Amino acid sequence: MNNYKVHHLSHTDLDGYGCQMVTNSYFKNIKFYNSNYGKEINERFEEIFSDILDEESSKHLILITDLNLTPEQAKNFDARVKIANKEIMILLLDHHKSGQDCANDFEWYYLDDSRCATKITYDFFSSVFQKESNLAKFVEVVNAVDIWLDDKDEFELGKVCLGLVSGAKEINRIMFPKENSLYMFDLLTKIQPYFNLPNPHIALDENIHKIKKEIFRQEKDDTLNNLISKQNVKMLTKNADKMSISYEQHRGILTYNIGNVSVIGNDFLKANPDFDFFMDITSRKTISLRANGKVDVSKMAAHLANGGGHPNASGGLVGSFKDGFVYKNIKKQIEELITKKAGGKNAR
Repeated sequence: MNNYKVHHLSHTDLDGYGCQMVTNSYFKNIKFYNSNYGKEINERFEEIFSDILDEESSKHLILITDLNLTPEQAKNFDARVKIANKEIMILLLDHHKSGQDCANDFEWYYLDDSRCATKITYDFFSSVFQKESNLAKFVEVVNAVDIWLDDKDEFELGKVCLGLVSGAKEINRIMFPKENSLYMFDLLTKIQPYFNLPNPHIALDENIHKIKKEIFRQEKDDTLNNLISKQNVKMLTKNADKMSISYEQHRGILTYNIGNVSVIGNDFLKANPDFDFFMDITSRKTISLRANGKVDVSKMAAHLANGGGHPNASGGLVGSFKDGFVYKNIKKQIEELITKKAGGKNAR
Protein backbone atom coordinates (compact mmCIF):
# COMPACT_ATOMS: atom_id res chain seq x y z
CA MET A 1 0.00 0.00 0.00
CA ASN A 2 2.96 2.34 0.51
CA ASN A 3 3.49 2.51 -3.25
CA TYR A 4 0.12 4.27 -3.60
CA LYS A 5 -0.44 8.02 -3.51
CA VAL A 6 -3.00 8.50 -0.75
CA HIS A 7 -5.78 11.10 -0.95
CA HIS A 8 -7.34 11.29 2.51
CA LEU A 9 -10.74 12.97 2.84
CA SER A 10 -12.03 13.35 6.39
CA HIS A 11 -14.49 15.29 8.53
CA THR A 12 -13.70 18.70 10.06
CA ASP A 13 -14.06 17.82 13.74
CA LEU A 14 -11.73 16.19 16.31
CA ASP A 15 -12.48 12.69 15.05
CA GLY A 16 -11.97 13.71 11.42
CA TYR A 17 -8.60 15.32 12.03
CA GLY A 18 -7.74 12.49 14.41
CA CYS A 19 -8.04 10.05 11.50
CA GLN A 20 -5.62 12.18 9.51
CA MET A 21 -3.20 12.35 12.44
CA VAL A 22 -3.11 8.56 12.25
CA THR A 23 -2.52 8.29 8.50
CA ASN A 24 0.06 11.07 8.64
CA SER A 25 2.09 8.71 10.84
CA TYR A 26 1.89 5.85 8.35
CA PHE A 27 2.16 7.49 4.92
CA LYS A 28 4.61 9.94 3.40
CA ASN A 29 3.01 10.30 -0.04
CA ILE A 30 -0.34 11.64 1.16
CA LYS A 31 -2.56 14.67 0.58
CA PHE A 32 -5.28 15.75 2.98
CA TYR A 33 -8.77 17.08 2.24
CA ASN A 34 -11.52 17.97 4.71
CA SER A 35 -15.26 18.25 4.32
CA ASN A 36 -18.51 18.67 6.16
CA TYR A 37 -21.52 16.65 5.05
CA GLY A 38 -23.71 17.30 2.04
CA LYS A 39 -22.62 18.71 -1.28
CA GLU A 40 -19.16 19.61 -0.02
CA ILE A 41 -18.31 15.90 -0.13
CA ASN A 42 -19.11 15.92 -3.87
CA GLU A 43 -16.89 18.96 -4.47
CA ARG A 44 -14.04 17.42 -2.50
CA PHE A 45 -14.34 14.17 -4.44
CA GLU A 46 -14.19 16.10 -7.71
CA GLU A 47 -11.11 17.90 -6.38
CA ILE A 48 -9.48 14.58 -5.49
CA PHE A 49 -10.30 13.09 -8.88
CA SER A 50 -8.88 16.14 -10.64
CA ASP A 51 -5.69 15.84 -8.59
CA ILE A 52 -5.40 12.15 -9.47
CA LEU A 53 -5.72 12.85 -13.18
CA ASP A 54 -2.99 15.50 -12.90
CA GLU A 55 -0.64 13.16 -11.02
CA GLU A 56 2.11 11.18 -12.73
CA SER A 57 1.62 8.32 -10.30
CA SER A 58 -0.64 5.56 -11.63
CA LYS A 59 -1.61 4.03 -8.27
CA HIS A 60 -3.90 5.92 -5.91
CA LEU A 61 -5.84 5.26 -2.72
CA ILE A 62 -8.87 7.42 -1.96
CA LEU A 63 -9.37 7.10 1.78
CA ILE A 64 -12.55 8.55 3.31
CA THR A 65 -12.95 8.66 7.09
CA ASP A 66 -15.55 9.91 9.56
CA LEU A 67 -17.96 10.77 6.73
CA ASN A 68 -20.93 8.65 5.75
CA LEU A 69 -21.99 8.82 2.12
CA THR A 70 -25.48 8.80 0.69
CA PRO A 71 -26.27 5.81 -1.57
CA GLU A 72 -26.15 8.17 -4.56
CA GLN A 73 -22.71 9.46 -3.61
CA ALA A 74 -21.38 5.95 -3.05
CA LYS A 75 -22.68 4.77 -6.44
CA ASN A 76 -21.19 7.79 -8.19
CA PHE A 77 -17.79 7.45 -6.53
CA ASP A 78 -17.66 3.72 -7.21
CA ALA A 79 -18.52 4.22 -10.88
CA ARG A 80 -15.96 7.00 -11.35
CA VAL A 81 -13.19 4.88 -9.89
CA LYS A 82 -14.04 1.86 -12.04
CA ILE A 83 -13.84 3.74 -15.35
CA ALA A 84 -10.68 5.70 -14.53
CA ASN A 85 -7.56 5.02 -16.58
CA LYS A 86 -5.49 4.72 -13.43
CA GLU A 87 -5.35 2.12 -10.70
CA ILE A 88 -7.51 3.61 -7.97
CA MET A 89 -8.56 1.97 -4.73
CA ILE A 90 -11.26 3.45 -2.55
CA LEU A 91 -11.61 2.73 1.17
CA LEU A 92 -14.10 4.26 3.58
CA LEU A 93 -13.74 3.81 7.35
CA ASP A 94 -16.67 5.15 9.36
CA HIS A 95 -18.86 4.62 12.41
CA HIS A 96 -22.12 6.42 11.57
CA LYS A 97 -25.00 3.94 11.50
CA SER A 98 -26.75 6.02 8.84
CA GLY A 99 -24.28 4.59 6.34
CA GLN A 100 -25.45 1.00 6.82
CA ASP A 101 -27.14 0.73 3.40
CA CYS A 102 -23.93 1.79 1.67
CA ALA A 103 -21.90 -0.63 3.79
CA ASN A 104 -24.21 -3.44 2.67
CA ASP A 105 -23.76 -2.58 -1.02
CA PHE A 106 -20.05 -1.74 -1.35
CA GLU A 107 -17.17 -3.88 -0.15
CA TRP A 108 -14.90 -0.84 0.22
CA TYR A 109 -17.33 0.76 2.71
CA TYR A 110 -16.37 -0.38 6.22
CA LEU A 111 -18.73 0.52 9.06
CA ASP A 112 -18.38 -0.14 12.79
CA ASP A 113 -20.49 1.93 15.16
CA SER A 114 -18.73 0.61 18.29
CA ARG A 115 -15.61 2.75 17.73
CA CYS A 116 -14.94 6.28 16.58
CA ALA A 117 -13.42 6.73 13.13
CA THR A 118 -10.00 7.61 14.57
CA LYS A 119 -9.87 4.30 16.42
CA ILE A 120 -11.12 2.39 13.38
CA THR A 121 -8.42 4.05 11.26
CA TYR A 122 -5.71 3.37 13.82
CA ASP A 123 -6.74 -0.25 14.35
CA PHE A 124 -6.87 -0.84 10.59
CA PHE A 125 -3.48 0.62 9.67
CA SER A 126 -1.69 -0.62 12.79
CA SER A 127 -2.76 -4.15 11.80
CA VAL A 128 -1.47 -3.60 8.26
CA PHE A 129 1.80 -1.98 9.31
CA GLN A 130 2.69 -1.73 13.00
CA LYS A 131 1.36 -0.18 16.18
CA GLU A 132 2.35 3.43 16.95
CA SER A 133 2.51 3.59 20.72
CA ASN A 134 2.75 7.40 20.70
CA LEU A 135 -0.74 7.54 19.15
CA ALA A 136 -2.44 5.04 21.45
CA LYS A 137 -3.42 7.49 24.21
CA PHE A 138 -4.56 10.12 21.70
CA VAL A 139 -6.78 7.56 19.98
CA GLU A 140 -8.42 6.59 23.29
CA VAL A 141 -9.07 10.25 24.15
CA VAL A 142 -10.81 10.84 20.82
CA ASN A 143 -12.76 7.61 21.10
CA ALA A 144 -14.02 8.42 24.60
CA VAL A 145 -15.55 11.75 23.64
CA ASP A 146 -16.65 11.00 20.08
CA ILE A 147 -18.86 8.05 21.02
CA TRP A 148 -19.60 9.65 24.41
CA LEU A 149 -18.10 7.17 26.87
CA ASP A 150 -18.59 9.46 29.84
CA ASP A 151 -17.47 6.79 32.31
CA LYS A 152 -13.97 6.69 30.79
CA ASP A 153 -11.04 8.53 32.38
CA GLU A 154 -10.28 10.16 29.02
CA PHE A 155 -13.77 11.63 28.58
CA GLU A 156 -13.24 15.08 30.16
CA LEU A 157 -9.92 15.45 28.36
CA GLY A 158 -11.67 14.55 25.13
CA LYS A 159 -14.22 17.33 25.70
CA VAL A 160 -11.42 19.89 25.93
CA CYS A 161 -9.86 18.51 22.73
CA LEU A 162 -13.23 18.61 21.00
CA GLY A 163 -13.62 22.30 21.81
CA LEU A 164 -10.03 23.00 20.82
CA VAL A 165 -10.52 21.69 17.29
CA SER A 166 -13.96 23.25 16.78
CA GLY A 167 -12.51 26.62 17.80
CA ALA A 168 -9.34 26.36 15.73
CA LYS A 169 -10.42 28.78 12.99
CA GLU A 170 -7.16 30.72 12.82
CA ILE A 171 -6.14 29.27 9.44
CA ASN A 172 -8.89 29.16 6.84
CA ARG A 173 -9.21 25.65 5.41
CA ILE A 174 -10.84 26.79 2.16
CA MET A 175 -8.07 29.22 1.22
CA PHE A 176 -5.19 27.36 2.84
CA PRO A 177 -6.05 23.64 3.06
CA LYS A 178 -2.47 22.41 3.38
CA GLU A 179 -1.55 24.99 6.01
CA ASN A 180 -4.77 24.23 7.89
CA SER A 181 -3.91 20.52 8.02
CA LEU A 182 -0.41 21.26 9.28
CA TYR A 183 -1.83 23.58 11.93
CA MET A 184 -4.26 20.93 13.14
CA PHE A 185 -1.49 18.33 13.30
CA ASP A 186 0.70 20.78 15.22
CA LEU A 187 -2.10 21.51 17.69
CA LEU A 188 -2.94 17.85 18.21
CA THR A 189 0.73 16.99 18.69
CA LYS A 190 1.46 19.79 21.16
CA ILE A 191 -1.49 18.93 23.41
CA GLN A 192 -0.43 15.32 23.95
CA PRO A 193 2.21 15.96 26.69
CA TYR A 194 -0.65 17.32 28.81
CA PHE A 195 -2.34 13.91 28.69
CA ASN A 196 0.07 12.57 31.31
CA LEU A 197 -0.33 15.39 33.83
CA PRO A 198 -2.54 15.29 36.94
CA ASN A 199 -6.04 16.50 36.01
CA PRO A 200 -5.00 16.69 32.33
CA HIS A 201 -8.26 18.24 31.17
CA ILE A 202 -7.78 21.20 33.49
CA ALA A 203 -4.09 21.59 32.66
CA LEU A 204 -4.81 21.54 28.93
CA ASP A 205 -7.76 23.91 29.22
CA GLU A 206 -5.59 26.44 31.06
CA ASN A 207 -2.80 26.28 28.46
CA ILE A 208 -4.62 26.40 25.11
CA HIS A 209 -3.78 30.09 24.65
CA LYS A 210 -0.11 29.35 25.37
CA ILE A 211 -0.04 26.42 22.93
CA LYS A 212 -1.48 28.56 20.13
CA LYS A 213 1.04 31.32 20.80
CA GLU A 214 3.86 28.79 20.58
CA ILE A 215 2.63 27.76 17.15
CA PHE A 216 2.17 31.27 15.75
CA ARG A 217 5.12 33.02 17.40
CA GLN A 218 7.81 33.99 14.87
CA GLU A 219 10.74 36.33 15.51
CA LYS A 220 9.29 37.99 18.61
CA ASP A 221 6.41 37.66 21.03
CA ASP A 222 3.15 39.55 20.58
CA THR A 223 -0.53 39.17 21.36
CA LEU A 224 -2.10 36.03 19.91
CA ASN A 225 -4.34 38.22 17.75
CA ASN A 226 -1.34 39.99 16.20
CA LEU A 227 0.61 36.74 15.77
CA ILE A 228 -2.32 35.17 13.90
CA SER A 229 -2.61 38.24 11.69
CA LYS A 230 1.10 38.09 10.83
CA GLN A 231 0.80 34.45 9.85
CA ASN A 232 -2.23 35.15 7.67
CA VAL A 233 -0.48 38.09 6.00
CA LYS A 234 2.48 35.83 5.31
CA MET A 235 0.27 33.21 3.66
CA LEU A 236 -1.72 35.80 1.72
CA THR A 237 1.46 37.43 0.46
CA LYS A 238 2.79 34.06 -0.69
CA ASN A 239 -0.44 33.43 -2.62
CA ALA A 240 -1.09 37.05 -3.64
CA ASP A 241 -0.91 36.52 -7.39
CA LYS A 242 -3.49 33.75 -7.56
CA MET A 243 -5.76 35.54 -5.07
CA SER A 244 -5.61 38.97 -6.68
CA ILE A 245 -8.65 40.64 -8.29
CA SER A 246 -9.11 43.88 -10.20
CA TYR A 247 -11.65 46.66 -9.81
CA GLU A 248 -11.35 49.36 -12.45
CA GLN A 249 -7.64 50.28 -12.37
CA HIS A 250 -7.16 49.05 -8.81
CA ARG A 251 -5.60 45.80 -7.65
CA GLY A 252 -6.98 43.96 -4.65
CA ILE A 253 -6.90 40.61 -2.89
CA LEU A 254 -9.93 38.40 -2.24
CA THR A 255 -10.28 36.31 0.91
CA TYR A 256 -13.07 34.05 2.10
CA ASN A 257 -14.35 33.98 5.70
CA ILE A 258 -10.96 35.12 6.94
CA GLY A 259 -12.29 36.81 10.08
CA ASN A 260 -10.72 39.76 11.90
CA VAL A 261 -10.81 41.70 8.63
CA SER A 262 -9.81 45.07 10.09
CA VAL A 263 -6.55 43.76 11.55
CA ILE A 264 -5.57 41.31 8.79
CA GLY A 265 -6.75 43.58 5.96
CA ASN A 266 -4.82 46.60 7.17
CA ASP A 267 -1.72 44.54 7.99
CA PHE A 268 -1.78 43.00 4.51
CA LEU A 269 -2.10 46.35 2.75
CA LYS A 270 0.80 47.80 4.77
CA ALA A 271 2.98 44.80 3.90
CA ASN A 272 1.93 44.85 0.23
CA PRO A 273 1.84 48.44 -1.08
CA ASP A 274 1.23 47.20 -4.63
CA PHE A 275 -2.32 46.28 -3.54
CA ASP A 276 -5.01 48.95 -3.29
CA PHE A 277 -7.82 47.13 -1.49
CA PHE A 278 -8.66 44.06 0.57
CA MET A 279 -11.98 42.24 0.09
CA ASP A 280 -13.42 39.42 2.20
CA ILE A 281 -16.56 37.53 1.16
CA THR A 282 -18.36 35.38 3.73
CA SER A 283 -20.69 32.40 3.65
CA ARG A 284 -23.43 34.82 4.80
CA LYS A 285 -23.04 36.72 1.46
CA THR A 286 -21.53 39.78 3.16
CA ILE A 287 -18.41 41.52 1.92
CA SER A 288 -15.96 43.59 3.92
CA LEU A 289 -13.63 46.01 2.19
CA ARG A 290 -10.50 47.71 3.49
CA ALA A 291 -8.21 50.24 1.79
CA ASN A 292 -5.19 52.35 2.65
CA GLY A 293 -6.04 55.61 0.93
CA LYS A 294 -5.66 54.47 -2.68
CA VAL A 295 -9.33 53.77 -3.45
CA ASP A 296 -12.62 54.81 -1.83
CA VAL A 297 -14.07 51.44 -0.86
CA SER A 298 -17.35 53.04 0.29
CA LYS A 299 -18.08 53.77 -3.38
CA MET A 300 -16.89 50.31 -4.31
CA ALA A 301 -19.21 48.70 -1.71
CA ALA A 302 -22.15 50.75 -2.97
CA HIS A 303 -21.43 49.78 -6.57
CA LEU A 304 -20.91 46.04 -6.00
CA ALA A 305 -23.04 45.22 -2.98
CA ASN A 306 -25.51 48.03 -2.26
CA GLY A 307 -23.39 48.84 0.76
CA GLY A 308 -21.29 51.67 2.04
CA GLY A 309 -19.28 52.91 4.97
CA HIS A 310 -16.02 54.81 5.17
CA PRO A 311 -13.45 55.45 2.40
CA ASN A 312 -11.05 52.93 3.97
CA ALA A 313 -13.53 50.53 5.61
CA SER A 314 -16.85 49.49 4.11
CA GLY A 315 -19.14 46.55 3.52
CA GLY A 316 -22.26 45.26 1.84
CA LEU A 317 -24.29 42.23 0.84
CA VAL A 318 -23.91 40.21 -2.37
CA GLY A 319 -27.32 38.57 -2.67
CA SER A 320 -26.37 36.54 -5.73
CA PHE A 321 -23.36 34.89 -4.06
CA LYS A 322 -23.57 31.11 -3.81
CA ASP A 323 -21.43 29.70 -1.06
CA GLY A 324 -18.75 27.26 -2.12
CA PHE A 325 -16.01 25.03 -0.81
CA VAL A 326 -13.22 25.53 -3.36
CA TYR A 327 -11.50 28.91 -3.39
CA LYS A 328 -11.09 29.21 -7.17
CA ASN A 329 -14.86 28.79 -7.62
CA ILE A 330 -15.56 31.49 -5.04
CA LYS A 331 -13.11 33.84 -6.71
CA LYS A 332 -14.68 33.20 -10.11
CA GLN A 333 -18.07 34.39 -8.79
CA ILE A 334 -16.62 37.66 -7.49
CA GLU A 335 -14.72 38.32 -10.72
CA GLU A 336 -17.91 37.75 -12.70
CA LEU A 337 -19.78 40.12 -10.38
CA ILE A 338 -17.17 42.85 -10.86
CA THR A 339 -17.16 42.36 -14.62
CA LYS A 340 -20.96 42.52 -14.76
CA LYS A 341 -21.16 45.64 -12.62
CA ALA A 342 -18.35 47.29 -14.56
CA GLY A 343 -19.99 46.59 -17.90
CA GLY A 344 -17.16 44.39 -19.09
CA LYS A 345 -14.31 46.74 -18.17
CA ASN A 346 -12.73 44.13 -15.89
CA ALA A 347 -13.05 41.22 -18.28
CA ARG A 348 -9.80 39.29 -18.60
